[in-house]
Amino acid sequence: MPQEESFHHRATLKQKNKPFKSRHSSKGSLKDQSKGKVNRQSVKHSAKNVTKKADRKNAAKLLQQNKRAALTQANRIFSGRNGAPKIVAVIPLAPDVESSSVVANLFTASEKVVPSPNGTVTLVSDRFKQTFQFIQLKRNLTDILDATKVADYVLFVLSSEVEVDKFGLLCLSSIQAQGSPSVIATCQKLDNVAVKKQNEVRKSLLSFMNYYFPEMDKVHPVDNDPESQTLLRLLSAQHPKSITWREPHPYMLIDKTSFESSPDDDSVGTLQITGYARGAPFSANRLVHLQNYGDFQIKQIVAAKSPNSSSHHESSMAVDSMDGSVDSGILDLPDEDQDDMISEMDPDPMAGEQTWPTEEELAEADERVKLMQAERDAEAKSTKRVPKGTSSYQAAWIVDSGSENEYSDDGEDNNMMGTDDVDSDREEYEDVALEQGNGTDGEDDNDNSDMDEEEEERSFQEYLQRQKESKDDREFPDEVDTPLDISARTRFQRYRGMLSIRTSPWDPFENLPTDYSRIFQFENYPRTKVRVLGQAITGAVKPGSYITIHLTNVPREFIETYDSSRVNVAFGLLQYEHKMSVLNFIVNRNSEYQEPVKSKDPLILHIGFRRLRVQPVYSQLTTKGSNNVHKFERYLQQDLTSVATLYGPIQFGNVPAIFYKEQAGQDPIIVATGSFLNPDPSRIIAKRIILTGYPFKVHKRTAVIRYMFLNPEDVHWFKPIQLTTKYGRTGHIKESLGTHGYMKCMFDGALKQQDTVCMYLYKRVFSKWTTKLYKENEEQEMMIEA
Repeated sequence: MPQEESFHHRATLKQKNKPFKSRHSSKGSLKDQSKGKVNRQSVKHSAKNVTKKADRKNAAKLLQQNKRAALTQANRIFSGRNGAPKIVAVIPLAPDVESSSVVANLFTASEKVVPSPNGTVTLVSDRFKQTFQFIQLKRNLTDILDATKVADYVLFVLSSEVEVDKFGLLCLSSIQAQGSPSVIATCQKLDNVAVKKQNEVRKSLLSFMNYYFPEMDKVHPVDNDPESQTLLRLLSAQHPKSITWREPHPYMLIDKTSFESSPDDDSVGTLQITGYARGAPFSANRLVHLQNYGDFQIKQIVAAKSPNSSSHHESSMAVDSMDGSVDSGILDLPDEDQDDMISEMDPDPMAGEQTWPTEEELAEADERVKLMQAERDAEAKSTKRVPKGTSSYQAAWIVDSGSENEYSDDGEDNNMMGTDDVDSDREEYEDVALEQGNGTDGEDDNDNSDMDEEEEERSFQEYLQRQKESKDDREFPDEVDTPLDISARTRFQRYRGMLSIRTSPWDPFENLPTDYSRIFQFENYPRTKVRVLGQAITGAVKPGSYITIHLTNVPREFIETYDSSRVNVAFGLLQYEHKMSVLNFIVNRNSEYQEPVKSKDPLILHIGFRRLRVQPVYSQLTTKGSNNVHKFERYLQQDLTSVATLYGPIQFGNVPAIFYKEQAGQDPIIVATGSFLNPDPSRIIAKRIILTGYPFKVHKRTAVIRYMFLNPEDVHWFKPIQLTTKYGRTGHIKESLGTHGYMKCMFDGALKQQDTVCMYLYKRVFSKWTTKLYKENEEQEMMIEA
């Protein structure tokens, strides 16, 4: 029987939507579509950015190959029997350990003869096919820092019985701020500790070292041969970590020296230094810096006989390093592009703007001369307050107005003969009885038996004064009092008012000191930096070569004071690094140094390979703005990043900077650390002072202000300058009232009776040209004389 078909009714009432209308479109979106607008398509998952898995693996493989090739190239100078040795600086951090004992253990473990306990020794390891150069350091901060600058590894020696002392902490902080290569920690006298406590001691030492070097993962004992062999294996297998600021410079650890006097002048001559070339390639056109002696030109660079070379390699060498008689051994000679020894420009007094004085200026000058003559006649025999160490001849030019406030706030020295802009706060002064008739200046103070107590009391009072000034500068920055014995318009005549310290115009070439005619300035420093650093990687003398560099016009004092047991370093300068300019450094105060640090205080600066004596000026680290004006800081405050400005040789790159404070008979202490910013003479450091006044009568927006000025002439003089209050009001001087400095002022809002009215004045300040090369021998002589 056929199956009956089921009945199906056609759905005639089924709803059908319009084809142009989407399911979730709103009326607004449909209206936009009707106007022809097209929604932006997302490109987040576009086909262009989609890479396949094979492409990603290939890119990662290429990156790994490039890194491996770069690492192989960097360590190629150490490979082979004739490769350059790895420099290991051995630094004792505790008073009961010595670097020489660690080196002796390493030689004993390698079955080598124990060398001398002083100086640099070379270990040729037959087992690991490596050569090591160990620098056995004493507890001398200068030698330790110099050795760290040229070392491939730093080997810290700790004690299992005695904690790291103050000197060891100073070394760790200095090396951390300066930048270090690969670091390894060892400990001695672990056998003297009970077996149960040895693991605890090692963990404690590792925890201490991780505070300074978090990447350190183990402390290696070196009391027996197996432990020493483990340390040597680590030094052989590990790749040295590079120091970023050191790589663009060529440098050398000096192994041998020879001196040949000049026929014209016996006090100078040609110095030959021999060692392995490291870092960037040496170039005969660039200068070489010797610690304690400065920069010198290269006469020639010749190949030297490597102390580790084999017999067939020796025969291939053309010339001995100290001989230099065969021309084929010359690797590089200077040409016409060699850097000169000019570090400062020769100032031309006639290059400045010349103007003829007016009759008023001539009359004012005559009046000033008469006044000075009258004061000298009245003070023929008097007691003056003059800077310490000033002679009677120098003191004759100092005008003693009888008021210390004239010099205490802004450093204005209205003496026409003076050219230095002294610091804002009062410097050290001493009472000296000046006798103008016979020229005696009271220098014979040794006969006074009570001078020691007086000197001690004076020093203590100066210390309290500096502490008070530093505290006041933190609590009431830049606030000064209007002088009572001199008009404000005379006292602050070099100051100017500014609507905004960031945008108000200020010509950077206005009223520059004479020292600015001696410096060099780049038209485009970033572009020059890229070019100079690019040139540094090219040169005839490749790293790893054993060479002799002939330096010209080196003083005989170098060879007379040369000590082979100490660290002797030479490094090449980049182009223009011998020139002087205005340098800026980003600095932070050391939290462990609690004494006040005032602008223009003498400090020792370690910047890269250089050591200088400087007197920096501090300013705020702020955005450049449209006028490059930055606020001057009287004191370097804690927990604030500042900029230190000084005169010094030009630098390239992010070079670390450490500022030390000398201490008589003691090790120096770190004051601040930072890095090089730029050589920018156009950076304007503006010193700010704040004159304050207080409301006497207030009527809404109008008020009578007193105590800011003391006479109506000063009110009229400063009338154009804007006023501000500590509660945020802005106003201006409307008119003067009475004869005692009262003034009527108008503000942009209602003034409160307890508010304080302020007037901001600015003056540009400059650092002092006191920068000179730091000499360690000079420091020792000064300490002996003291």
